Amino acid sequence: MSAGDISTTDRPPIGVIGGSGFYEFLDDVAEVTVDTPYGPPSDSLSVGSVAGRPVVFLPRHGRGHTLPPHRINYRANLWALRALGVRQVLAPGAVGGLRPELGPGTLVVPDQLVDRTTGREQTYYDGRPRADGQLPRVVHVPFADPYCPVGRATVLDAARSAGWQPVDGGTMVVIEGPRFSTRAESLWFGREGWSVVGMTGHPEAVLARELALCYTALSLVTDLDSGVEVGEGVTQQEVFTVFARNIDRLRLLLADAVKTLPEDQGACRCGQALADTER
Repeated sequence: MSAGDISTTDRPPIGVIGGSGFYEFLDDVAEVTVDTPYGPPSDSLSVGSVAGRPVVFLPRHGRGHTLPPHRINYRANLWALRALGVRQVLAPGAVGGLRPELGPGTLVVPDQLVDRTTGREQTYYDGRPRADGQLPRVVHVPFADPYCPVGRATVLDAARSAGWQPVDGGTMVVIEGPRFSTRAESLWFGREGWSVVGMTGHPEAVLARELALCYTALSLVTDLDSGVEVGEGVTQQEVFTVFARNIDRLRLLLADAVKTLPEDQGACRCGQALADTER
């Protein structure tokens, strides 16, 4: 199925970007392919429903986790979601804790972001003509508060109702990857007062803002980063194990958040991100 085969009334307003464990929370799933001016997204998209609400799921790393963080086509991913009708994005992901109290299994709903990536395509407004022939524009979107306040409040309420003790706010620092941080880097991040470290939260958040989408990160701590604990530091197996251990709870939380997200973007300014840039 292609994007054009979805009727206007069935277009999903909510999108989830995450790992393969989230497929199971969708009902009546159909696979959809979307062509974008920026190339193919990470994989085909799964369109289904949660509690009767249309939802689309996109595997961030592709099926089987084949794409490392620096090779993900973030621009195509966000563009494909918007092309299907998505206006609100929930983005679960694994992160490392930068403070001792943010240990494995902690859910952080960050309110700030620091970009430490290099070389990633991180804007739609790069001054180059698009593949579909549209002329380039130079646009500077507001990004002081990277995450949707309504989405954050919705996720926090859903998490508390589901028995989590979520951390309300915090700064996610995003590194290039795919390697983990050195001990010195991790200690530096902690001294700066940052909360968690991940590899995929940027440029997802800023691209969502450039498309006037609501974007909410759900950061599941899978390890204490290498500067916080003694020993050999974090390993890939450790991250995957802790994430898998929490996937059922996180999937239920996402379903509850989907049920209670507002019908439109009227309660926040995310949908007006481009209002001051129109010529």
